[in-house]
Amino acid sequence: MAAVCCASFAQAVIKFDKTTCDLGKFAEKKVQHCEFVFTNTGNEPLVIQQAYGSCGCTVPTAPKDPIKPGEKGVIKVQYNGKGKFPGAFKKPITVRSNASNAIVRLYIQGTMVVEEEK
Repeated sequence: MAAVCCASFAQAVIKFDKTTCDLGKFAEKKVQHCEFVFTNTGNEPLVIQQAYGSCGCTVPTAPKDPIKPGEKGVIKVQYNGKGKFPGAFKKPITVRSNASNAIVRLYIQGTMVVEEEK
């Protein structure tokens, strides 16, 4: 008779409500903010180990405390395009965690216009 064993692995899973935030059209001098809400749909606490932008103009802030199974968290992103080239852009934010989907890429996009001097 053969023995059958079923193993279920406990793991965190990060699921974002959206992976792209559209900032629309805005003036160069105005700092933009957006939020990415996520849920830990796994069965272990979720720990965000790192969240970083592709350049210094995109600064994400992630929760420091573990997110319990079933709970939500927020990654806040600030975009400061002052001194950057105007026009359309799409910037990636990389999120690393202990989740089964350990690396997730988020995006902010928009169109920055030069503000007229008064």
